[in-house]
Amino acid sequence: MFLRNKRFFYVAPLVLAASLLTCLSLSSAEEPATKASSSLTDKDTISITDKQAILVKIETAHAYEFAQQRRAIGTVEFNQEKTVQVFSQYQGRIKQVFVTAGDNVTLDQPLFSIESPDFLQATSNLISTAGVRIQANRALERVKKMAGIQASSQRDLDQALSDQQSAEGNYRAARSAMRIFGKNDAEIDAIISSKKVNAEIVIFSPIAGRIISRNAQPGLLVQPGSAPAPIAVADQTTMWIVANVPETELAFIREGQELIASVNALPGITYQGKIVNIGATVDSATRRVTVRAEIPNIDKVLRAQMLASYVIKTNAPEKSIAIPTESIVREGDGTITTFVTSDDRTFKRRSITTGLTQNNRVQVLTGLSAGEKIASDGALFLSNALALQSR
Repeated sequence: MFLRNKRFFYVAPLVLAASLLTCLSLSSAEEPATKASSSLTDKDTISITDKQAILVKIETAHAYEFAQQRRAIGTVEFNQEKTVQVFSQYQGRIKQVFVTAGDNVTLDQPLFSIESPDFLQATSNLISTAGVRIQANRALERVKKMAGIQASSQRDLDQALSDQQSAEGNYRAARSAMRIFGKNDAEIDAIISSKKVNAEIVIFSPIAGRIISRNAQPGLLVQPGSAPAPIAVADQTTMWIVANVPETELAFIREGQELIASVNALPGITYQGKIVNIGATVDSATRRVTVRAEIPNIDKVLRAQMLASYVIKTNAPEKSIAIPTESIVREGDGTITTFVTSDDRTFKRRSITTGLTQNNRVQVLTGLSAGEKIASDGALFLSNALALQSR
């Protein structure tokens, strides 16, 4: 028993020594990494290992030309200056409709017809006055011949002349009334020649364009100027983009400025246009003002109410220091920072002020100089690592 215990006491020191050597070897193996992370003294500075460096991409801050521009979002609308609400000039009932919504029409193409009692009366009056005029002219000729052989008195001649002048005036007034209904001289002469009374008036398109609405139906009673219009025609060669912009943008926007527009429904397509109108009043609730831009629509693919945006170039480009958007870190207190390095291993957090963002580049107004190296991809990783280090 004593020998066993003695053998036991001799073995124990050997086991303890082996364990101590193992701990020392493990401690020495972990020592470089511990030194790399614990050698930092500045709370805004962090160093990384070679393995961590794979996560961080280094770029150099350099000058970049930022376009001076303003962006607005709005909707596509018909050009109201080239849109016509087509009404009948006279009361009547619609007899025929020759078009439907979506049709393309040409100038003076028939749209619909109405039966108008006013036109019926005007036609009857024209035929009547034309007949009276013929009779008055014949009577005057007879009286003149009789006066030549002294077979009639001067009084009869004066009366015949007065009747002829009255008939001529009524006839010309009747022809003018027919022109109000859109009849030309040839059509008026045809009515007189045929002596046919017709109450139907055909309404023609005043412009070439597209039928954007049709409220006309056979049998519908229409009144001049009474909404809704039977037919609406729009010239779609140009369209409007109507946007509501903040009043603070008015200092940079003016009529006639050129712009580049794009439509969400047509990716990859841009339109060159210009500002044609800026609203005279500001909405008291939203503090915004309506800005209207005109863009071409030659291919007729734009549709009303499409969501669109446009960029207005306000001034010449401004040259400033620029860094990638990935280099920007917004801290919890609202400050904007980036990480600067000189050896690609030690990074110092630096506060900066930024301006415009264009083409994945951020304008740096203060806090950074051209030629300095910054972390782009991996800036957020550095920020998180720095936060852990500070705990």
